[in-house]
Amino acid sequence: MVARHSSGWTHVLKQLKASEGLRVLDIGATSSGNINFLTGLGHGVYMADLAEEAAKPHWMLPATESEGARFDVDRFMAENFDFAGRTFDIVLLWDVADYLPESLLKAVIARLHEVLNPGGLVLAFFHTKKEDSDTSFYRYHLTENEMINMQRIADRKLLQVWTNRQVERMFESYNSYKFFLAKDNLREVVISR
Repeated sequence: MVARHSSGWTHVLKQLKASEGLRVLDIGATSSGNINFLTGLGHGVYMADLAEEAAKPHWMLPATESEGARFDVDRFMAENFDFAGRTFDIVLLWDVADYLPESLLKAVIARLHEVLNPGGLVLAFFHTKKEDSDTSFYRYHLTENEMINMQRIADRKLLQVWTNRQVERMFESYNSYKFFLAKDNLREVVISR
Protein backbone atom coordinates (compact mmCIF):
# COMPACT_ATOMS: atom_id res chain seq x y z
CA MET A 1 0.00 0.00 0.00
CA VAL A 2 1.03 3.54 -0.72
CA ALA A 3 -0.02 6.39 1.55
CA ARG A 4 -0.79 9.73 -0.10
CA HIS A 5 -1.86 13.06 1.34
CA SER A 6 -5.37 14.04 0.23
CA SER A 7 -6.66 17.57 0.75
CA GLY A 8 -9.96 16.49 -0.80
CA TRP A 9 -10.36 13.66 1.70
CA THR A 10 -9.51 16.07 4.54
CA HIS A 11 -12.38 18.32 3.37
CA VAL A 12 -14.87 15.42 3.17
CA LEU A 13 -13.68 13.92 6.48
CA LYS A 14 -14.58 17.17 8.27
CA GLN A 15 -18.15 16.80 6.99
CA LEU A 16 -18.28 13.16 8.04
CA LYS A 17 -17.08 13.99 11.56
CA ALA A 18 -19.40 17.01 11.92
CA SER A 19 -22.61 15.15 11.00
CA GLU A 20 -24.38 11.97 12.02
CA GLY A 21 -26.28 9.41 9.99
CA LEU A 22 -25.03 10.44 6.55
CA ARG A 23 -25.42 8.12 3.56
CA VAL A 24 -22.18 7.54 1.66
CA LEU A 25 -21.86 6.06 -1.84
CA ASP A 26 -18.39 4.56 -2.47
CA ILE A 27 -17.97 4.00 -6.22
CA GLY A 28 -14.46 2.58 -6.14
CA ALA A 29 -13.21 -0.97 -5.74
CA THR A 30 -14.93 -2.43 -2.68
CA SER A 31 -13.04 -2.06 0.61
CA SER A 32 -14.24 -3.71 3.80
CA GLY A 33 -12.00 -1.24 5.64
CA ASN A 34 -13.96 1.69 4.16
CA ILE A 35 -17.25 0.07 5.16
CA ASN A 36 -16.01 -0.42 8.73
CA PHE A 37 -14.55 3.09 8.90
CA LEU A 38 -17.73 4.81 7.67
CA THR A 39 -20.14 2.73 9.74
CA GLY A 40 -17.87 3.29 12.75
CA LEU A 41 -18.50 7.02 12.33
CA GLY A 42 -22.24 6.30 12.38
CA HIS A 43 -22.90 6.60 8.66
CA GLY A 44 -24.54 4.26 6.16
CA VAL A 45 -22.53 3.10 3.16
CA TYR A 46 -23.48 1.74 -0.25
CA MET A 47 -20.87 0.31 -2.63
CA ALA A 48 -20.85 0.35 -6.45
CA ASP A 49 -17.67 -0.85 -8.21
CA LEU A 50 -18.34 0.72 -11.62
CA ALA A 51 -14.88 0.61 -13.20
CA GLU A 52 -14.50 -3.15 -12.72
CA GLU A 53 -17.98 -3.87 -14.07
CA ALA A 54 -17.73 -1.45 -17.01
CA ALA A 55 -14.50 -3.13 -18.19
CA LYS A 56 -16.39 -6.36 -18.97
CA PRO A 57 -16.84 -6.86 -22.73
CA HIS A 58 -20.50 -7.95 -22.55
CA TRP A 59 -21.58 -4.30 -22.18
CA MET A 60 -20.57 -3.52 -25.75
CA LEU A 61 -23.31 -3.47 -28.38
CA PRO A 62 -22.26 -4.75 -31.82
CA ALA A 63 -21.80 -2.35 -34.69
CA THR A 64 -24.74 -1.76 -36.99
CA GLU A 65 -24.96 -0.30 -40.50
CA SER A 66 -25.59 3.15 -39.06
CA GLU A 67 -23.14 3.20 -36.12
CA GLY A 68 -20.07 1.50 -34.72
CA ALA A 69 -19.82 -0.65 -31.63
CA ARG A 70 -20.96 1.25 -28.54
CA PHE A 71 -21.40 0.82 -24.81
CA ASP A 72 -24.86 -0.29 -23.63
CA VAL A 73 -25.37 2.63 -21.23
CA ASP A 74 -29.08 2.05 -20.56
CA ARG A 75 -28.70 -1.61 -19.60
CA PHE A 76 -25.59 -0.91 -17.52
CA MET A 77 -27.30 1.89 -15.58
CA ALA A 78 -30.41 -0.23 -14.96
CA GLU A 79 -28.39 -3.20 -13.69
CA ASN A 80 -25.58 -1.43 -11.80
CA PHE A 81 -26.58 2.11 -10.84
CA ASP A 82 -30.19 1.96 -9.66
CA PHE A 83 -30.47 2.87 -5.99
CA ALA A 84 -34.17 2.05 -5.49
CA GLY A 85 -35.02 5.50 -4.18
CA ARG A 86 -31.95 5.92 -1.93
CA THR A 87 -30.28 9.30 -1.79
CA PHE A 88 -26.78 10.14 -0.59
CA ASP A 89 -24.93 12.89 1.24
CA ILE A 90 -21.40 12.01 0.14
CA VAL A 91 -20.10 10.25 -2.97
CA LEU A 92 -16.56 8.88 -3.17
CA LEU A 93 -16.00 8.73 -6.94
CA TRP A 94 -12.22 8.25 -6.64
CA ASP A 95 -10.60 8.06 -10.11
CA VAL A 96 -13.38 5.96 -11.64
CA ALA A 97 -14.32 8.66 -14.20
CA ASP A 98 -11.03 8.09 -16.04
CA TYR A 99 -11.86 4.42 -16.63
CA LEU A 100 -15.46 4.73 -17.87
CA PRO A 101 -16.52 5.16 -21.51
CA GLU A 102 -17.53 8.79 -22.02
CA SER A 103 -21.16 7.93 -22.82
CA LEU A 104 -21.44 5.97 -19.57
CA LEU A 105 -19.69 8.68 -17.56
CA LYS A 106 -22.24 11.28 -18.68
CA ALA A 107 -25.06 9.03 -17.47
CA VAL A 108 -23.26 8.35 -14.16
CA ILE A 109 -22.71 12.07 -13.47
CA ALA A 110 -26.38 12.80 -14.27
CA ARG A 111 -27.57 9.99 -11.97
CA LEU A 112 -25.29 11.21 -9.18
CA HIS A 113 -26.92 14.63 -9.47
CA GLU A 114 -30.33 12.96 -9.05
CA VAL A 115 -29.37 10.92 -5.97
CA LEU A 116 -27.08 13.39 -4.20
CA ASN A 117 -28.91 15.44 -1.59
CA PRO A 118 -28.68 19.26 -1.87
CA GLY A 119 -25.45 20.33 -0.17
CA GLY A 120 -24.00 16.85 -0.68
CA LEU A 121 -20.37 16.35 -1.67
CA VAL A 122 -18.57 14.33 -4.35
CA LEU A 123 -14.87 13.56 -3.92
CA ALA A 124 -13.30 12.77 -7.30
CA PHE A 125 -9.75 12.16 -8.45
CA PHE A 126 -8.61 12.68 -12.06
CA HIS A 127 -5.35 11.62 -13.67
CA THR A 128 -3.35 14.52 -15.08
CA LYS A 129 -1.55 12.63 -17.82
CA LYS A 130 -2.07 9.52 -19.90
CA GLU A 131 0.64 6.89 -19.86
CA ASP A 132 1.61 4.94 -22.97
CA SER A 133 0.94 1.69 -21.14
CA ASP A 134 -1.75 0.63 -18.71
CA THR A 135 -2.01 2.63 -15.50
CA SER A 136 -2.03 1.08 -12.06
CA PHE A 137 -5.61 0.85 -10.84
CA TYR A 138 -6.02 1.37 -7.10
CA ARG A 139 -8.41 0.60 -4.29
CA TYR A 140 -8.52 3.61 -1.98
CA HIS A 141 -8.61 3.04 1.78
CA LEU A 142 -9.89 5.76 4.10
CA THR A 143 -8.04 6.83 7.24
CA GLU A 144 -8.83 9.07 10.21
CA ASN A 145 -6.43 11.75 9.03
CA GLU A 146 -5.46 13.55 5.82
CA MET A 147 -3.89 10.42 4.32
CA ILE A 148 -5.48 7.87 1.99
CA ASN A 149 -3.91 4.45 1.50
CA MET A 150 -3.74 3.27 -2.11
CA GLN A 151 -3.64 -0.47 -2.81
CA ARG A 152 -2.69 -1.45 -6.36
CA ILE A 153 -5.17 -4.06 -7.59
CA ALA A 154 -4.72 -4.17 -11.39
CA ASP A 155 -3.33 -2.52 -14.48
CA ARG A 156 -6.05 -0.88 -16.49
CA LYS A 157 -6.06 1.42 -19.48
CA LEU A 158 -7.12 5.01 -18.84
CA LEU A 159 -9.91 5.77 -21.30
CA GLN A 160 -9.44 9.54 -21.04
CA VAL A 161 -7.68 12.29 -19.15
CA TRP A 162 -9.75 15.36 -18.33
CA THR A 163 -8.55 18.97 -18.10
CA ASN A 164 -9.80 21.24 -15.30
CA ARG A 165 -12.17 22.94 -17.74
CA GLN A 166 -13.59 19.57 -18.86
CA VAL A 167 -14.15 18.59 -15.23
CA GLU A 168 -15.95 21.90 -14.64
CA ARG A 169 -18.22 21.22 -17.65
CA MET A 170 -18.78 17.63 -16.49
CA PHE A 171 -20.22 18.92 -13.21
CA GLU A 172 -21.82 22.12 -14.54
CA SER A 173 -25.24 21.19 -13.10
CA TYR A 174 -23.74 21.08 -9.58
CA ASN A 175 -23.40 24.15 -7.35
CA SER A 176 -19.64 24.42 -6.92
CA TYR A 177 -16.33 22.61 -7.12
CA LYS A 178 -12.96 23.05 -5.49
CA PHE A 179 -9.73 21.76 -7.05
CA PHE A 180 -6.83 20.59 -4.93
CA LEU A 181 -3.31 20.37 -6.32
CA ALA A 182 -1.26 17.25 -5.69
CA LYS A 183 2.36 16.39 -6.37
CA ASP A 184 1.55 13.06 -8.02
CA ASN A 185 -0.39 12.52 -11.24
CA LEU A 186 -3.82 12.86 -9.60
CA ARG A 187 -5.93 16.01 -9.39
CA GLU A 188 -8.52 16.09 -6.57
CA VAL A 189 -11.88 17.84 -6.79
CA VAL A 190 -14.64 18.25 -4.22
CA ILE A 191 -17.94 19.00 -5.93
CA SER A 192 -20.97 20.31 -4.05
CA ARG A 193 -24.58 19.70 -5.11
